[in-house]
Amino acid sequence: MLLVSLYYLLLACLSIYGLHRGVLLYFYATGSNKSYCEASGNPTHKREYGRRVTIQLPIFNERFVVESAIDALSRLRYPRELFEIQILDDSTDETSTIAQAAVERWQSRGISIQYRHRATRTGFKAGALAEGLREAKGDLVAVFDADFLPAPDFLEKVVGVFDDPSIGMIQARWDHNNRGHSLLTRLQALFLDGHFVLEHGARFRSGCFFNFNGTAGVWRREAIETAGGWQSDTLTEDLDLSYRAQLAGWKFMFVPDVAVPAELPIHMTAFKSQQHRWAKGSIQTCLKVLPALLRSSLSWRIKAEACFHLAANFNYLLLMPFCVLLVPVMVVRHYYGAASGMALVDYLLLSAAMLSIANFYLVSQCELTSNWWRRCFDIPALIALSLGLSVNNAAAVIEALMGRTGDFVRTPKYGNDAMGRCKPGYGNTVSWLVWVEMGFGVYFTGAVIFAVAVELYMAVPFLILFQFGFLYASVGSLTQQSAPEGALPTSSSPRLFATGEGE
Repeated sequence: MLLVSLYYLLLACLSIYGLHRGVLLYFYATGSNKSYCEASGNPTHKREYGRRVTIQLPIFNERFVVESAIDALSRLRYPRELFEIQILDDSTDETSTIAQAAVERWQSRGISIQYRHRATRTGFKAGALAEGLREAKGDLVAVFDADFLPAPDFLEKVVGVFDDPSIGMIQARWDHNNRGHSLLTRLQALFLDGHFVLEHGARFRSGCFFNFNGTAGVWRREAIETAGGWQSDTLTEDLDLSYRAQLAGWKFMFVPDVAVPAELPIHMTAFKSQQHRWAKGSIQTCLKVLPALLRSSLSWRIKAEACFHLAANFNYLLLMPFCVLLVPVMVVRHYYGAASGMALVDYLLLSAAMLSIANFYLVSQCELTSNWWRRCFDIPALIALSLGLSVNNAAAVIEALMGRTGDFVRTPKYGNDAMGRCKPGYGNTVSWLVWVEMGFGVYFTGAVIFAVAVELYMAVPFLILFQFGFLYASVGSLTQQSAPEGALPTSSSPRLFATGEGE
């Protein structure tokens, strides 16, 4: 009985996180905050602006993509006397040589572009941005990662919003160059579309706090400085600065109509490493800024939403014991004649949770494309992968709670020419956690077999989601590790950086 009670307690707590998605959908549908077009007029209308802009490109061992990034930034349309680019390089490989050659090429064409190399990665990305800011001339500071390729009219579309003196930061939406490369990239694209369209969109429309995502955004320099500047005591310096700036009174704007294409990680280990960093950093930021936020004079609605936002990854600490208990509770109910009504309640709660997640991502795709129905076929795999990530992300949360800061592990990017090639030192190390994931995959495989054998057919679809998620996360990592150097991983589409849907 104690086992079953604990199980339902965990299920009830997890359901609260599921209900929060419904709240975000409500905020998105009913929010009254000004839209981008209402705030800035015609977003496609070219204007002459008097503000000086600094573009920052922080890089670390980005040899496959750095030249394309420098080229894209140098082609941005803006008055040249009011425009500069900083290449902030912490690289230890041939990236430095490639970057310097690209910088010299654009300098010869009259572009104000400077190359700066640090001997040590003090403060990681936050440290590089802070050092660059000390020498920057811009009143506005745009930040891009090396795989982001903004269109030439990016600045023309967004800089006018800063006519409102209360705006401290503008965040553009991420788009995905290689969405159709594989199942993994399609699932990541769904994750990020939901995050940007509905999470950012809902928080912005309802006047709640949301965050800069580390790239494809423009800051008012004064907002950075009055909030305390870039700080490196968390792995999500972007989230940290965002909350400090909004607590200081600055307003943020999300511009979903402006999308910047980028590269999604194509290897499972790279994706999991990125998720680990984001989960760990968000909890570090939660512990750092939440006390000040709760003491502030902000409304209870903003405080409550900020708590859900910053503490979202705590749900992985609930999900892990839930995964352990799910199978024995099913067995106990079967053999000891637990009320069938409780089992029905169980299935209804799980169904409601799964449908809530499915609806969340369905709405995001409906907002983005008329082809939404094709993308929806991947939603069950998306739910499964989110379950499969629970070991990886729960470990990240525990590390954050233990005060283990850790290194800023870059996400490998390969660009068009070398897309998918496994290179030494480019993030292909498999964590020991993969064996825990594999164990859970085997565990739920046994549960599926048991459920079929005793004719618990209603439980089978749920168990298969857990089984597939853990096996996909673990086998995907091990397969990558065993691939020969330079081999291309299997893709669902022969095209690289496909712009359409994966077939």
